[in-house]
Amino acid sequence: MQLKSLRMFDAVCLSGSFGAAAQQLHTVQSNVTAHIKKLEDEVGAQLLMRANPVFPTPAGRTLLQYAQQMLHAHDQALAQLQSRQLDAGQAKGRLRIGSMETTAALRLPTLLTQLRKQHPGIDLELDAQPTAALLTELTAGRIDCAFVNGAAPQPELHSWPVFREELVLVSGQPFTRFPTAEEFCSSVFLAFRQGCSYRQRIELLMASQGVAAVRIMELGMLDTILGCVAAGMGYALLSRALVEAQQQRFAVHCMDLPQELAWVDTYFVTGGTAGWSPALFAFAKVLGIDSTAA
Repeated sequence: MQLKSLRMFDAVCLSGSFGAAAQQLHTVQSNVTAHIKKLEDEVGAQLLMRANPVFPTPAGRTLLQYAQQMLHAHDQALAQLQSRQLDAGQAKGRLRIGSMETTAALRLPTLLTQLRKQHPGIDLELDAQPTAALLTELTAGRIDCAFVNGAAPQPELHSWPVFREELVLVSGQPFTRFPTAEEFCSSVFLAFRQGCSYRQRIELLMASQGVAAVRIMELGMLDTILGCVAAGMGYALLSRALVEAQQQRFAVHCMDLPQELAWVDTYFVTGGTAGWSPALFAFAKVLGIDSTAA
């Protein structure tokens, strides 16, 4: 059944006339008659009593209930997707967000709380993964947007810088000086799995210290990494703000990195605005992103 046919059927039922329905829908009466006949052929029942006024049969009343529900849902969806001026509480639907775990732990709680307060009709899903995996998920359409390290290389994606993080070297023991190459060689780094941008900084740091190879243990979860570092298992590279926020839970210490290795930019990445949902527009507004620049 076509929505166009259902809309004509609804108009005839409400107006009691094929002619009035045609005038209301800016078409000719023969077109309305043809659509009603097509509906009756599809459902295998007479839907209207051709009287004056026209009124629905029992089968027609049953269809009318469903037709009005479908037309209402269609009109709501269309209004939501066509809307670009989002007032508080207007945006609805599901928003699938991908994020590096450190960003999810440090930056997103406040932002997601603000988004939900402004738009309580939005349902949020959060997927924490390394940058490489997030870009794969985004290009495959399994998430709507992502927070990653650096701008996305894919030409079909758009990137906006949203946070700047200072990375620090983290240890379970207080630092009195920067570790030597020998000390790094005899220890391990604890990191997220392959594809994590911070892991790449470990390799750059070791190269700058003359360490040809370094052992990196993949632990996957932030709390596990911090707990193992606090227990003396090895080093980690994490954002200063995150370490300072977690020091009441984990007895860890940090030291500055060389300036050329310390700073990383987190980008908000998604597809072009032509495919954005109202929920995605609302989130971009919370982030302070000018969606007209995409």
